[in-house]
Amino acid sequence: MVPPDTRTQILDAAERLFAERGFRGTSIRAITDLAGANLAAVGYHFGSKAELLAAVARRVIEPINAAQCAGLDRLLARTPDPPVTDLVEAFAGPLFDEMPAGDEGAARTSRLIVTIISDPAEEMRNWTGPAEDTVRDRYLAAFGRALPSLSAEELWFRMRGILAVTAVDRVEVYSRRPPASLPPVAGEAARRWAITFLAAAMSAPPTGT
Repeated sequence: MVPPDTRTQILDAAERLFAERGFRGTSIRAITDLAGANLAAVGYHFGSKAELLAAVARRVIEPINAAQCAGLDRLLARTPDPPVTDLVEAFAGPLFDEMPAGDEGAARTSRLIVTIISDPAEEMRNWTGPAEDTVRDRYLAAFGRALPSLSAEELWFRMRGILAVTAVDRVEVYSRRPPASLPPVAGEAARRWAITFLAAAMSAPPTGT
Protein backbone atom coordinates (compact mmCIF):
# COMPACT_ATOMS: atom_id res chain seq x y z
CA MET A 1 0.00 0.00 0.00
CA VAL A 2 1.43 3.37 -1.02
CA PRO A 3 1.61 5.78 1.95
CA PRO A 4 -0.22 9.11 1.55
CA ASP A 5 1.81 12.00 0.19
CA THR A 6 2.54 15.08 2.27
CA ARG A 7 -0.34 17.10 0.81
CA THR A 8 -2.84 14.36 1.65
CA GLN A 9 -1.39 13.94 5.15
CA ILE A 10 -1.83 17.67 5.76
CA LEU A 11 -5.41 17.58 4.46
CA ASP A 12 -6.23 14.61 6.72
CA ALA A 13 -4.73 16.29 9.77
CA ALA A 14 -6.38 19.63 9.04
CA GLU A 15 -9.79 18.03 8.53
CA ARG A 16 -9.55 16.35 11.92
CA LEU A 17 -8.32 19.44 13.76
CA PHE A 18 -10.65 21.94 12.09
CA ALA A 19 -13.57 19.66 12.96
CA GLU A 20 -12.46 19.37 16.59
CA ARG A 21 -11.16 22.87 17.31
CA GLY A 22 -12.59 25.21 14.68
CA PHE A 23 -10.59 27.53 12.45
CA ARG A 24 -9.10 29.87 15.03
CA GLY A 25 -8.43 27.09 17.51
CA THR A 26 -6.30 25.19 15.00
CA SER A 27 -2.73 26.31 14.43
CA ILE A 28 -0.60 25.51 11.42
CA ARG A 29 1.96 23.98 13.78
CA ALA A 30 -0.66 21.63 15.23
CA ILE A 31 -1.62 20.55 11.71
CA THR A 32 1.93 19.90 10.58
CA ASP A 33 2.80 18.13 13.83
CA LEU A 34 -0.15 15.76 13.40
CA ALA A 35 0.67 15.29 9.72
CA GLY A 36 4.36 14.64 10.41
CA ALA A 37 5.28 17.46 8.01
CA ASN A 38 7.51 20.50 8.35
CA LEU A 39 6.01 23.88 9.14
CA ALA A 40 6.64 25.30 5.67
CA ALA A 41 4.65 22.53 3.98
CA VAL A 42 1.29 24.27 4.44
CA GLY A 43 2.57 27.37 2.67
CA TYR A 44 4.15 25.31 -0.09
CA HIS A 45 1.08 23.17 -0.82
CA PHE A 46 -1.76 25.56 0.03
CA GLY A 47 -0.48 29.10 0.54
CA SER A 48 -2.25 29.90 3.81
CA LYS A 49 -4.37 28.40 6.58
CA ALA A 50 -7.52 29.87 4.98
CA GLU A 51 -6.68 28.24 1.64
CA LEU A 52 -6.00 24.97 3.44
CA LEU A 53 -9.44 25.20 5.05
CA ALA A 54 -10.99 25.75 1.61
CA ALA A 55 -9.17 22.67 0.27
CA VAL A 56 -10.31 20.57 3.24
CA ALA A 57 -13.92 21.73 2.93
CA ARG A 58 -14.06 21.16 -0.82
CA ARG A 59 -12.60 17.67 -0.52
CA VAL A 60 -15.47 16.82 1.83
CA ILE A 61 -18.25 18.78 0.14
CA GLU A 62 -17.56 18.13 -3.57
CA PRO A 63 -18.82 14.51 -3.63
CA ILE A 64 -21.96 15.60 -1.75
CA ASN A 65 -22.54 18.54 -4.11
CA ALA A 66 -22.04 16.33 -7.17
CA ALA A 67 -24.63 13.84 -5.89
CA GLN A 68 -27.03 16.66 -5.01
CA CYS A 69 -26.74 18.08 -8.52
CA ALA A 70 -27.24 14.67 -10.11
CA GLY A 71 -30.33 14.07 -7.97
CA LEU A 72 -31.81 17.43 -8.90
CA ASP A 73 -31.07 16.79 -12.59
CA ARG A 74 -33.01 13.51 -12.39
CA LEU A 75 -35.98 15.24 -10.75
CA LEU A 76 -36.04 18.10 -13.26
CA ALA A 77 -35.87 15.63 -16.15
CA ARG A 78 -39.23 14.28 -14.93
CA THR A 79 -40.93 17.55 -14.03
CA PRO A 80 -39.95 21.23 -13.90
CA ASP A 81 -41.50 21.55 -10.44
CA PRO A 82 -40.60 18.60 -8.20
CA PRO A 83 -42.51 18.26 -4.92
CA VAL A 84 -40.91 19.22 -1.62
CA THR A 85 -40.36 15.66 -0.39
CA ASP A 86 -38.47 14.72 -3.56
CA LEU A 87 -36.35 17.86 -3.32
CA VAL A 88 -35.51 17.15 0.32
CA GLU A 89 -34.51 13.58 -0.53
CA ALA A 90 -32.29 14.76 -3.41
CA PHE A 91 -30.69 17.40 -1.17
CA ALA A 92 -30.33 15.43 2.08
CA GLY A 93 -29.91 11.90 0.71
CA PRO A 94 -26.29 12.40 -0.39
CA LEU A 95 -25.42 13.49 3.16
CA PHE A 96 -26.50 10.07 4.40
CA ASP A 97 -24.74 8.32 1.52
CA GLU A 98 -21.45 10.12 2.16
CA MET A 99 -21.72 9.86 5.95
CA PRO A 100 -22.80 6.28 6.72
CA ALA A 101 -23.41 5.33 10.33
CA GLY A 102 -20.54 3.66 12.17
CA ASP A 103 -17.82 4.98 9.85
CA GLU A 104 -15.05 7.03 11.49
CA GLY A 105 -14.34 9.05 8.34
CA ALA A 106 -18.04 9.80 7.95
CA ALA A 107 -18.24 10.98 11.55
CA ARG A 108 -15.27 13.29 10.93
CA THR A 109 -17.00 14.66 7.83
CA SER A 110 -20.16 15.23 9.89
CA ARG A 111 -18.24 17.08 12.58
CA LEU A 112 -16.55 19.25 9.98
CA ILE A 113 -19.90 20.20 8.42
CA VAL A 114 -21.28 21.08 11.86
CA THR A 115 -18.19 23.21 12.48
CA ILE A 116 -18.53 24.96 9.12
CA ILE A 117 -22.14 25.82 9.95
CA SER A 118 -21.49 26.95 13.53
CA ASP A 119 -17.95 28.38 13.65
CA PRO A 120 -18.07 32.21 13.84
CA ALA A 121 -14.72 32.61 12.05
CA GLU A 122 -15.12 34.56 8.83
CA GLU A 123 -12.97 32.02 6.99
CA MET A 124 -15.59 29.35 7.69
CA ARG A 125 -18.14 31.40 5.78
CA ASN A 126 -15.93 32.57 2.92
CA TRP A 127 -14.38 29.36 1.59
CA THR A 128 -17.13 28.61 -0.92
CA GLY A 129 -16.74 29.32 -4.63
CA PRO A 130 -18.81 29.20 -7.84
CA ALA A 131 -19.38 25.42 -7.70
CA GLU A 132 -20.85 25.53 -4.20
CA ASP A 133 -22.87 28.65 -5.03
CA THR A 134 -24.36 26.92 -8.07
CA VAL A 135 -25.67 24.00 -6.00
CA ARG A 136 -27.15 26.36 -3.42
CA ASP A 137 -28.81 28.57 -6.03
CA ARG A 138 -30.28 25.65 -7.98
CA TYR A 139 -31.90 24.19 -4.88
CA LEU A 140 -33.06 27.59 -3.67
CA ALA A 141 -34.80 28.10 -7.01
CA ALA A 142 -36.39 24.64 -6.97
CA PHE A 143 -37.55 24.92 -3.36
CA GLY A 144 -38.75 28.45 -4.10
CA ARG A 145 -41.04 27.15 -6.85
CA ALA A 146 -42.35 24.40 -4.58
CA LEU A 147 -42.79 26.76 -1.59
CA PRO A 148 -43.68 30.14 -3.11
CA SER A 149 -45.06 31.54 0.15
CA LEU A 150 -41.64 31.45 1.86
CA SER A 151 -39.27 34.39 1.66
CA ALA A 152 -35.82 33.70 0.24
CA GLU A 153 -34.32 34.34 3.69
CA GLU A 154 -36.57 31.85 5.49
CA LEU A 155 -36.12 29.31 2.70
CA TRP A 156 -32.33 29.48 3.01
CA PHE A 157 -32.62 29.20 6.81
CA ARG A 158 -34.61 25.99 6.41
CA MET A 159 -32.14 24.61 3.87
CA ARG A 160 -29.30 25.23 6.32
CA GLY A 161 -31.42 23.37 8.85
CA ILE A 162 -31.38 20.30 6.59
CA LEU A 163 -27.58 20.35 6.61
CA ALA A 164 -27.38 20.88 10.36
CA VAL A 165 -29.92 18.23 11.35
CA THR A 166 -28.36 15.59 9.10
CA ALA A 167 -24.77 16.32 10.14
CA VAL A 168 -25.62 16.35 13.86
CA ASP A 169 -27.51 13.06 13.48
CA ARG A 170 -24.51 11.42 11.81
CA VAL A 171 -22.18 12.62 14.58
CA GLU A 172 -24.61 11.36 17.23
CA VAL A 173 -24.99 7.96 15.58
CA TYR A 174 -21.23 7.43 15.52
CA SER A 175 -20.32 8.96 18.88
CA ARG A 176 -23.05 7.79 21.25
CA ARG A 177 -25.15 4.74 21.94
CA PRO A 178 -28.93 5.16 21.94
CA PRO A 179 -30.83 4.88 25.25
CA ALA A 180 -30.90 1.34 26.61
CA SER A 181 -34.59 1.01 25.80
CA LEU A 182 -34.04 1.77 22.11
CA PRO A 183 -32.39 -0.52 19.53
CA PRO A 184 -29.75 0.90 17.17
CA VAL A 185 -31.27 2.64 14.16
CA ALA A 186 -30.42 1.13 10.79
CA GLY A 187 -29.07 3.58 8.25
CA GLU A 188 -32.00 3.30 5.84
CA ALA A 189 -34.54 3.79 8.63
CA ALA A 190 -32.75 6.92 9.84
CA ARG A 191 -32.68 8.22 6.30
CA ARG A 192 -36.44 7.69 5.84
CA TRP A 193 -37.19 9.32 9.19
CA ALA A 194 -35.01 12.29 8.33
CA ILE A 195 -36.65 12.81 4.93
CA THR A 196 -40.11 12.69 6.51
CA PHE A 197 -39.16 15.10 9.29
CA LEU A 198 -37.24 17.52 7.08
CA ALA A 199 -39.91 17.59 4.35
CA ALA A 200 -42.49 18.50 7.01
CA ALA A 201 -40.19 21.21 8.38
CA MET A 202 -39.57 22.64 4.92
CA SER A 203 -43.31 22.61 4.14
CA ALA A 204 -44.40 24.38 7.33
CA PRO A 205 -46.29 27.66 6.84
CA PRO A 206 -44.23 30.85 6.74
CA THR A 207 -43.31 32.21 10.14
CA GLY A 208 -45.61 35.03 11.16
CA THR A 209 -44.20 38.50 11.74
